[in-house]
Amino acid sequence: MSEAAFEALRPKALTPPRAHGEPLGHAELKVQPEDFVVEERLGFDADGGAGHVLLKVRKRGLDSLSVARELARFADVPARDVGLAGLKDRHAVTTQWFTVPARRPPADWQLLEGEGYLVEAALPHSRKLKRGALRGNTFRITLRNVELPAAALASRLQRLSAEGVPNYFGPQRFGRDGSNLDAIARWCQDGTLPWGRDGRAFVYSAARALLFNAVLGRRVEEGSWNRLLPGEFVNLAGRRSWFIAEAIDATLEERLARHDIHPTGPLTGKGAGPGGEVGALEAEVLGPLQALTHRLIEAGLEADRRALRLMPEGLRFTLAGNELTVEFSLQAGGYATVVLRELVQTELLAGEASDD
Repeated sequence: MSEAAFEALRPKALTPPRAHGEPLGHAELKVQPEDFVVEERLGFDADGGAGHVLLKVRKRGLDSLSVARELARFADVPARDVGLAGLKDRHAVTTQWFTVPARRPPADWQLLEGEGYLVEAALPHSRKLKRGALRGNTFRITLRNVELPAAALASRLQRLSAEGVPNYFGPQRFGRDGSNLDAIARWCQDGTLPWGRDGRAFVYSAARALLFNAVLGRRVEEGSWNRLLPGEFVNLAGRRSWFIAEAIDATLEERLARHDIHPTGPLTGKGAGPGGEVGALEAEVLGPLQALTHRLIEAGLEADRRALRLMPEGLRFTLAGNELTVEFSLQAGGYATVVLRELVQTELLAGEASDD
């Protein structure tokens, strides 16, 4: 892949096309941690097993991996034995779940407190919590220094609720100031990867996100991001599964309209891609990026799919003077920042909003 082709991808990753028009105005995001409140929803309860302890932890001004290390130290276990479902931003107030091996009883964990975190609940559970093992996240986000017409704001939010937003990977997936993009470029050009499994995983993840955003951006430009095309790999809403639709009939259109299914884009790796119109579109977009595709295949990643459409649930707002508070829930893997960018142009004052 040429340097020019790679550089052309940067705006597709960091500032992909919007689906609902220009933002209604500007706002400041994350003036203080309390402006970005996230609560993780697992979708299951502790099972009472004896192998682990399931911990509900509230944190402020601390990233998830730092909390995991503190929990490991208290449990006297390696940090790798601590399970968590997702990474949450440091510059926020977040509630999320962890598991630790049951070296200590749940009673020892109750109200354990450290600098920036508090264990709110500890429950017996049989298994280690795995990445991605959550239903989703609920957000309460306060935007400051906002100047928005209330009627236009209500109309845009109603449209986002009804039609959804493009399910882009947020810019935080690409590192601060796009630093992961530089690592992808080095890997693509000469095979150089960071040391350590975590470092390599970040590059693989960012590379797949980059290719996905490129495909989704094209479909936004063509107006097909929320439509089904022949050959579509169709996602079942709320599930990590899909089926192939060689042709689009009235039943599929009806299911799409009620948000039961979504079109998908590629998470590149080993495995066959779609055919038909979708296959032709993805081949055209990804054709100049074959060198990166080959790197991902050589790394042993299996092909997967991700929904192109993200539906904010329970979307509501409060506008008081120049302060706007927006509340909504997203399925696992969805980024709050891609919802906000369809509403306002935000200036991120602190943190990276790692809300996946």
